[in-house]
Amino acid sequence: MHPLKRPACRPTITFTLTTLLWLACALPAMGADQPVGITAELPYLDVKHEGRVIRIERNPDNLNMIDPDLALTSRACPPFCIQPVVIAPGVETLGELEVLDYLKRISTGDKSVLLIDSREPEWLQRFGMIPGSISLSWTHLHPQHTPVEKIAETVEDLLGAYRVGPLWNFADARTLVLYCNGAWCGQSPTSIRQLLGMGYPAHKIKWYRSGIQGWKLLGLTTVQPRSP
Repeated sequence: MHPLKRPACRPTITFTLTTLLWLACALPAMGADQPVGITAELPYLDVKHEGRVIRIERNPDNLNMIDPDLALTSRACPPFCIQPVVIAPGVETLGELEVLDYLKRISTGDKSVLLIDSREPEWLQRFGMIPGSISLSWTHLHPQHTPVEKIAETVEDLLGAYRVGPLWNFADARTLVLYCNGAWCGQSPTSIRQLLGMGYPAHKIKWYRSGIQGWKLLGLTTVQPRSP
């Protein structure tokens, strides 16, 4: 062969049809009996949700996959833009295990903590919600969608703050853990910014950035909301 002439490159077929058929049969058997705990020490967590006990655990099927609607990577931005890791100074960003720690407190009767699903109702019906959370749409805290006096009632009655004349006292206000659809969702960030604007202490606001997408990506339990 001439030293300057190289042979044409040909693609290498990695998987033959026989190999693919073998994988299709073998993978379910390989993954069928592998345990799926939350952590090595925590197989599940029982929490109270709307008057009933719900067991939060990971889907036991090793080959379970996330809902196709949550697998979309390129939603239009705006409005579905990537959110920062730190949503505001002093607001802690949480992962799943930290959310579960707060759910443990809630399930044992700790009234000082509230897990809030900030999404609009149609998203809850579509993807479900985290057991132990309550629905408080971002629109209920936004003055363009809800009268200011109604927002104030929600902050007093649900979140535990109270007014002294024109001023707010947040000494006994609850610690809030807010979430929405995921890192591309602006609904919980909007609620957080509204609360901070009212003077709600940043250290009493936590944010689960991964939201329902991250929750389901790990195969964790969700529940459907009650019908309106």
